[in-house]
Amino acid sequence: MPKPSPTRYRTTNWADYNAALRKRGSLSVWFDPEMVWHAKKSGKRGRPETFSNAAVQTCLTLKVLFGLPLRQTVGLVESLIQMAGLDWPVPDYSTLCRRQARIAVQVPYRASGQPLNLLVDSTGIKFRGDGEWQARKHGPSRRRQWRKVHIAMDAGTGDVRAVEFTSSRQGDSPLLPELLAQIPPEETIGAVTADGAYDPRRCHGAIIDRGADAVIPIRRNGRAWKEDCPAAAARNEILRATQRLGRTLWKKWTGYHVRSRVEALMNCLKLFGERIMSRDPDRQTAEIQIRIAIMNRYSALGRAEIEAVR
Repeated sequence: MPKPSPTRYRTTNWADYNAALRKRGSLSVWFDPEMVWHAKKSGKRGRPETFSNAAVQTCLTLKVLFGLPLRQTVGLVESLIQMAGLDWPVPDYSTLCRRQARIAVQVPYRASGQPLNLLVDSTGIKFRGDGEWQARKHGPSRRRQWRKVHIAMDAGTGDVRAVEFTSSRQGDSPLLPELLAQIPPEETIGAVTADGAYDPRRCHGAIIDRGADAVIPIRRNGRAWKEDCPAAAARNEILRATQRLGRTLWKKWTGYHVRSRVEALMNCLKLFGERIMSRDPDRQTAEIQIRIAIMNRYSALGRAEIEAVR
């Protein structure tokens, strides 16, 4: 029996998407002369801060976007201010380093106006140790250290709506309630799509508490739970549907394969660098959040609209 031919896809808005890709490299997207550069007076004792959070985040965004060290970032920002004809002061590298540890990064996102279909996954990112060639040639060293990034992505807009940054020893399932807690209570969550690592009871309970449906495959050795709560009843319904249809048909029926979008987003996250530059956990968290903010901005500029072609 011949194998079915693979499905082919085409981009229906190539002209707009091509223009959005070019716009991603425009400095005017990332540096706005109309922003509030100087910090407002806080009314607290001590010397007031000179630069606003928006100014610091702009500098750190340019640092992450172009993969620059702090000193080169200062030079880039200084040249942009001069070309814009502004008389703003430029934060030095020590100021940026100090503020990065305690800045509240503003991550922009777009509201779809419909119940969210959250795609949840996690990945590891290195911050210390040898490169891949060195590890393959001589074996991994003890100094290789990793962190984990947990992401909840809106399938409708492609924006990241929640992010957590933890140690490499942290499991996936304990972080799902914290990711859902980052979604405002007034927003409706329609479904949460994740892999079998999010099958434990705490995850199903957190999803039920938000009034959402779980699209999570049952693990291979999974058994029916005692139906002593709504989460157990919903999870047993998934188990019965999987046994009746089979895992392959169940995934196609529920639209589980849309989860590949969040896996592609993880690859985009690592295109900014296979490792993070910072060593302090607070600075590492800010660096990851700035990467997320850049990706959401990319998505807002324009996305590819793809349809299947038989």
